[in-house]
Amino acid sequence: MGTQRDARTFDVWDYVVFAGMLLTSAIIGIYYAFNKKQQTQKDFLIGGRKMTALPVALSLTSSFVSAITILGIPAEIYRFGAVFTMYGFSYILMVVITSEVFIPVFYKLGITSTYEYLELRFNKCIRLCGTFLFILQTVLYIGVVIYAPALAMNQATGLNLWGTILVTGVICIFYSSMGGFKAVVWIHVFQAGIKVAGIFSVIIQGTLVEGGISNVLNNSYYGGRLNFWDFNPNPLRRYTFWSIVIGGTITWLGVFATNPAQVQRYNSCKSRFHAKMSIYLNLIGCWGILGTVTLCGLILYSRYRDCDPWTAKKVLAPDQLIPYLVLDILRDFPGLPGLFVACIYSATLSAVSASVNALAAVTISDIVKPFFPSLSEKTVFWLCRGTSLFYGLLCIAMAALASLLGALLQVAVTIFGVIGGPLLAVFSLGILVPFANSIGVFVGLIAGFIASLWVGIGAQLYPPLPEHTLPLKLVTDGCAMQNTTLEGPLSPNAFEVHNVERTPLMDNWYSLSYLYYSPVGVFVTIIVAVIVSLLTGGRKQVIDKRLLLTKEDFLSNFDFLKKENQVVNQQLRVIEDSGTKPGQRTNELTHL
Repeated sequence: MGTQRDARTFDVWDYVVFAGMLLTSAIIGIYYAFNKKQQTQKDFLIGGRKMTALPVALSLTSSFVSAITILGIPAEIYRFGAVFTMYGFSYILMVVITSEVFIPVFYKLGITSTYEYLELRFNKCIRLCGTFLFILQTVLYIGVVIYAPALAMNQATGLNLWGTILVTGVICIFYSSMGGFKAVVWIHVFQAGIKVAGIFSVIIQGTLVEGGISNVLNNSYYGGRLNFWDFNPNPLRRYTFWSIVIGGTITWLGVFATNPAQVQRYNSCKSRFHAKMSIYLNLIGCWGILGTVTLCGLILYSRYRDCDPWTAKKVLAPDQLIPYLVLDILRDFPGLPGLFVACIYSATLSAVSASVNALAAVTISDIVKPFFPSLSEKTVFWLCRGTSLFYGLLCIAMAALASLLGALLQVAVTIFGVIGGPLLAVFSLGILVPFANSIGVFVGLIAGFIASLWVGIGAQLYPPLPEHTLPLKLVTDGCAMQNTTLEGPLSPNAFEVHNVERTPLMDNWYSLSYLYYSPVGVFVTIIVAVIVSLLTGGRKQVIDKRLLLTKEDFLSNFDFLKKENQVVNQQLRVIEDSGTKPGQRTNELTHL
């Protein structure tokens, strides 16, 4: 490998390419903001329910590819190897379960927010609990997402970190609050192209610089990075086949099966067939993205196998390695570094706009409309824009917290696991367990959230040691420095407690792989909820079958060529028999 020179910063063409991407996104937002055909809450939030499978699938894939994906996964592969590709199996399980278990129920109810389902199936208290946890999860996650490209821009241009965070947040707020759902979907389609171009520019040039794909794979093999198959069942190991397939499947189910940001897309499709097709088409996109970012990680290792920029203090964090690589290998091609940073920003804009739009939908559907049912459509429409603006500003503030938490990918998955795991269990109980009642689910939700929060916070304070996480060797021989191997905790964070004697609790429970946080929340919630429901008369309640997964939902896969059945009116209510004891409530869906 040749001597590494210090990577330069952006030139004028890089700024032109970067600004062009932002301008195009803004134009799409402005177009839909002044589109007279989109003037109702339904149009703003679910696109008038006229979308087809392909653009929705592209939108799903585009929002899946956040800056955390582009920056975080290659950095993880650089440090822990290609075992990460086992996520391909997780995606298959996630897609099948989402399509065949969750989409049939949500689509036939025609709901704007998945948390409407919780009130129909249980009660308003469970709905509000779900809404609160979703808002908390999404605001924290978007803080991380906004912080991620600021790291890249800081590395690429030397611009002030907080200035780039503010600019990113303002742009996201603009077209999310102005254009609504259709703007989000079509901007995602445009940005998908930007992301593909940016990622492939790195793969092509990186492969050429390293002398071909065979050299990249050869260097990765001798560096121990082609560790695809690791069937060690130890749950303390950071990445194994089991932690990725089990933990990854459950974590991503919480994102794709029940998260309103995704369900909002399924329900925007013009038929249930298109809704299911969108998630299956999205699987192809997820595989493609996983393969490309894995190759980016291997190129990253091949390039810096003898001179690790992180150990050599050339970057502040592992998540800045990819921008460092881009400015190293693409600096002789004006505009290409700008294209890659535009790719990272596109990923951020996609994720933030989708989540802010979903936050607005949940707030209006679950909090505003139940208390102010007489609001006009026009008023609700403008409230949607106002809440998008509010949440956008709040997420910018959360980016400050994200800067203190350590590695981007681990923080993001931890957030989805700790909060999303118990929520996934609640929906699963509602759809699959007829005797689950509101008392059991409430107690189970609290127990599951406490369990997952306990392990998540414990791991932040007392991170697992290298003997559990097993980071691969990083050296600096090629930097004319003393050979250095990675020591100490995985990724320092501001909340880590130093100089403390390790206890069995720290070395076992707090050292659990972060991919298992979601399964912990799911299993604790389900076990507690089932026990409490049975003890409080869950078997005596009568549930409307439309709130459950039935054999008719499965059989409907074979008559998709027929005209779709009429969707249940969105205005549904739960009738409670006031004469029943707790746990004996009767649910009934009626048209108003």
